[in-house]
Amino acid sequence: MGKSNKIRHIVRIRQMLRSWRRKASQAASHRLPSDVPAGHVAVSVGSSCRRFIVRATYLNHPIFRRLLSQAEEEYGFANNSGPLAIPCDESLFEEILRFVSLGDPVKSDFQLRCGHVGIRNENPDFFGESRPLLYGYTA
Repeated sequence: MGKSNKIRHIVRIRQMLRSWRRKASQAASHRLPSDVPAGHVAVSVGSSCRRFIVRATYLNHPIFRRLLSQAEEEYGFANNSGPLAIPCDESLFEEILRFVSLGDPVKSDFQLRCGHVGIRNENPDFFGESRPLLYGYTA
């Protein structure tokens, strides 16, 4: 009986090792890519799926909220793998990034240039300051 218990024990240890290896490989696959710094998000833009790294705080800006609602309508959020897909022209997205990063220097000019993609809004607060994602924390 002693040999049989040793064999069972060895088999059980091997099963545990396989289980740990499987869990470790799954955890490694869910990590962020190394080129995405903390506080940033990878997004895929345009028909060529160009990848941009965007500050997470930008996602709460009214312009980004509009883009995210368009992305939800077009693609849905069921697929959690890969970067967030944004249905927007790459050059327009670069201009949106410049606008959001600088604050709001020329609202009306930007509004006129972006009116054709549904970003135009008659609400004067639309282009105002964004609210923090987490209250009490600032970037």
